[in-house]
Amino acid sequence: MKKETICIQGGYTPKNGESRMIPIIQSTTFKYDTSEDMGKLFDLEASGYFYTRLQNPTNDLVAAKIAELEGGTAAMLTSSGQAASFFSVFNLAGAGDHVVASSSIYGGTFNLFNVTMRRMGIEFTFVDPNCSDEELEAAFQENTKCVFGETIANPALVVLDIERFANAAHAHGVPLIIDNTFATPINCRPFEWGADIVIHSTTKYMDGHDASVGGCIVDSGKFDWMAHKDKFPGLTTPDESYHGITYAEKFGQGGAYITKATAQLMRDLGSIQAPMNAYLLNLGLESLHVRVQRHCENAQKVAEFLSQHEKVAWVTYPGLPSDKGYALAQKYMPDGTCGVISFGVKGGRAAAESFMKELKVAIIATHVADAHTCILHPANSTHRQLTDEELIACGVGPDLVRLSVGIENVDDIIDDLAQALDAI
Repeated sequence: MKKETICIQGGYTPKNGESRMIPIIQSTTFKYDTSEDMGKLFDLEASGYFYTRLQNPTNDLVAAKIAELEGGTAAMLTSSGQAASFFSVFNLAGAGDHVVASSSIYGGTFNLFNVTMRRMGIEFTFVDPNCSDEELEAAFQENTKCVFGETIANPALVVLDIERFANAAHAHGVPLIIDNTFATPINCRPFEWGADIVIHSTTKYMDGHDASVGGCIVDSGKFDWMAHKDKFPGLTTPDESYHGITYAEKFGQGGAYITKATAQLMRDLGSIQAPMNAYLLNLGLESLHVRVQRHCENAQKVAEFLSQHEKVAWVTYPGLPSDKGYALAQKYMPDGTCGVISFGVKGGRAAAESFMKELKVAIIATHVADAHTCILHPANSTHRQLTDEELIACGVGPDLVRLSVGIENVDDIIDDLAQALDAI
């Protein structure tokens, strides 16, 4: 099926007389006739459910739809996009290991990697996404376990050269993890360009209505864990915490990674998405293909307006021919990029704050990528924990304003921006 049809029908096919909508299984536990039946589940000898902290049928149906949209073999929902970022890396790397990551990533992810996961003994090397091949090569170490980047960086809007980073990762026998939140599988499917694992903050475009927090991890099923057995003992040697199962042998390339993340990480950390949230997420997915197109059409017009305004210092939007990411965007996302624009108002921080106070249609909110047009000054909010030097390294200067263009009438959005700029 094409992506538009998958948005509606993927992941769940009701049988005769069954609910058209994915059912909400709002239960923590599941009943079995015998202890032997339940024992098979704990031994991973049979499929089924015993406790929602690990898995839930509603979640799995929605995850299957997202896996189908991305072209993957298996997926799992998490309680948030941040949990998805953590699980995706921690499923491969532990104390004493090393990860290569793009420096242009979401501030919360940068802090997760640079502070919290360092405290867990995992080292990170951050590289400029536009670095030379020699600089990228120099970032790898003997104990590197994966490479991490974002299709379109939040909020720097740098477009990652997925194919180049995938080739570098594979040359060192490690997978490439891509956060595809901004592009969504409607505009880009990273697996087609060599990525091995894709994650999403489903809170953003996939939900699209400020209704539910969530995340998702999708495995391409293409990375050969057994071919790099020494690098990934967690997948290629017996797991003594789970009856000595060797995930890569028992579940193969298509299922090992997600099964391990479920059996180990979700079991021990319990960052499960609530079934009700998964149901709301599925409602958002059904209109994803329509909304993303409108977001991109509106954002293109707004970016063109801002780029010509005398009180705007600069505009970053991969859909503008003048943007440094335009060529890569045309390669990876020829049908559109996202609805998010970054720009600076002449006069710096103070002028940006004055401008934002005058807005009537766009709302100031710590969110992005939903139906409403919303705006944020990251240096004073989402990236507040970073120093000016770290902000610049992430591509998020102190003067940057992030505008998430919604699906309202684009003339209303532009008129609102115009009157607020005039008021400065």
